[in-house]
Amino acid sequence: MTIQTRIGETKPQGGAVSARTNPDETRHDWTREELQALFDLPFNDLMFEAQLVHRRWFKPDEVQMSTLLSIKTGGCPEDCGYCAQSAKFETGLKASKLMEVERVLAEARRAKDAGATRYCMGAAWREPKDRDMDMVCAMVEGIKEMGMETCMTLGMLSGQQVHRLAQSGLDYYNHNIDTSEEYYPKVISTRTYQDRLDTLERVRNAGINVCSGGIVGMGESPSDRIGMLMTLANLEEHPQSVPINMLMPVEGTPLGMSEKVDPIDFVRLIAVARIAMPKSVVRLSAGREHMSEETQALCFLAGANSIFIGEKLLTTKNPEADKDAKLFAKLGIKSMPAHSCPSEK
Repeated sequence: MTIQTRIGETKPQGGAVSARTNPDETRHDWTREELQALFDLPFNDLMFEAQLVHRRWFKPDEVQMSTLLSIKTGGCPEDCGYCAQSAKFETGLKASKLMEVERVLAEARRAKDAGATRYCMGAAWREPKDRDMDMVCAMVEGIKEMGMETCMTLGMLSGQQVHRLAQSGLDYYNHNIDTSEEYYPKVISTRTYQDRLDTLERVRNAGINVCSGGIVGMGESPSDRIGMLMTLANLEEHPQSVPINMLMPVEGTPLGMSEKVDPIDFVRLIAVARIAMPKSVVRLSAGREHMSEETQALCFLAGANSIFIGEKLLTTKNPEADKDAKLFAKLGIKSMPAHSCPSEK
């Protein structure tokens, strides 16, 4: 049976609202009103729409497994209100130097043995210094030789630094926009929203896949969540990876006492991200430690198809491996092979 394809129209049976124009379509002109209409759908209808899109581009029982390692922890000069690694906040976190290359490669081998297909590395910098790039690029090259995808998050990058990372074979660069442009100054003052967009443009122009998403639970409004997704969905090219983080409040940070996000609202956000960016891998990122199995299952149903495995995400807790394995066995989820994501190119 043919499904009606415009916002506000109904299917002939069941009365459900169809919010997509076409599951085959990739758009970059979403309006705030259209995204709001998706959020406002009855929950079952929104999940149905998200599944239509998800199954068009991905195998519904595959989830991409990544591991994240902090290769340089703490001492960051930025004032991101959610971050334990800022030198401006008293969080009890001790700053460390950049890890040695061989130590990072050893950690990557362990992650691969545990089932990870992508290895992500994060450094608590405003931007890397040029003297650090030799070691950073050696990490990328060594992990690539293992057959794993690579991802880095190092802060803002110059054009020359992006070029060096591209030459080393970096697959993904993570640089989240965090929230809407309107709410952003209430969270961060040491860099601008445009700074973030400029780095994303440099990365994209160098041919490196973009990993960019945001954080919810920072006191933002539902409108700010829509604004965040609208920015990402209307980029010249959708981020190939879109991490959606639920804030893990850290004592000592300005957002350490933030209220929890309603689980159903979070699932809705995942579903709208899937519909608006159909070919992107949508990562269920920080916050899984505090999610029930049922919430995680709904997120996967809504179109999330990437997670971090391992006991820690930079400095915050993550579900233990055996706990994830039991959940995936219940749900029939398998690991997504490396380099199996669709592309807009």
